[in-house]
Amino acid sequence: MTEADSPLREEDVDPDPVRQFERWFEDALSAGAFQPEAAALATATRDGAPSVRMVLVKQTGREGFVFYSNYESRKGSELAANPRAALMFHWDVLGRVVRVEGPVQRVSREESAAYARSRPLGSQLSALASPQSRPIPSREWLEERVGELTGRYPAGVEVPLGDHWGGYRLTPERFEFWQHRQSRTHDRLVYTPDPGSGWRLERLAP
Repeated sequence: MTEADSPLREEDVDPDPVRQFERWFEDALSAGAFQPEAAALATATRDGAPSVRMVLVKQTGREGFVFYSNYESRKGSELAANPRAALMFHWDVLGRVVRVEGPVQRVSREESAAYARSRPLGSQLSALASPQSRPIPSREWLEERVGELTGRYPAGVEVPLGDHWGGYRLTPERFEFWQHRQSRTHDRLVYTPDPGSGWRLERLAP
C-alpha cells in the first residue's frame, strides 16, 4: 500500500476540520506537492450559472481561507451577486482532495494593502495594469501598460493599491476530505457544523 492509498479512518482524523486541513497541508508540503496552496475556486451568478478557476489561497485557518483578485473580474462580479463559493485543493502526490464551502466577504482594505506590499514588484505592477477578465486588444497592449507602470513606479517607489483589487475571505461551513483508495473505494469524510458541539463528522459513499 502506498501513502496515496492509505486509509482515512474516522478514529484517525482530528475532530476539528481546520486542524485536519493544516495536518494535510503540511503533508502536501513535505511530499513536495507543486503549489499546495493552489485551489480551484467555484462561484456562481445570482441565477446559479457556475464558473471555476484556479487561485492561490494565501491564508488558511480558523479565520477563513483568503485569496486575492480584481473585484471587477468575473469571480468578483459573481461574488458580489452571490457571496458564496467552494474551494477544492488537489494534492495528486498524496491522492488527496479537500473541498471547503461557505460564505465569502471582502477582507479589509488594510489587510489587502499589507498583502499587496509583500508581493514581488512585478506582481504588484501586473495586478495594477490588468483589467482582469475584460477583453483587451492584444498581448502587446498589456505589456505596454505594464512597461508604463514600471517606469512610473521603479524599485523603491510604493505601488498604489488599485481601488478594484483586494482580498476575499471564505468562512468554512463544510469540509470534505477525500483519500484515494484502490478500485474506486475512496474514503470521503465530511464535517458540517453541529450546533453546541463543534462539528459533525460523517462518511460518504465514494
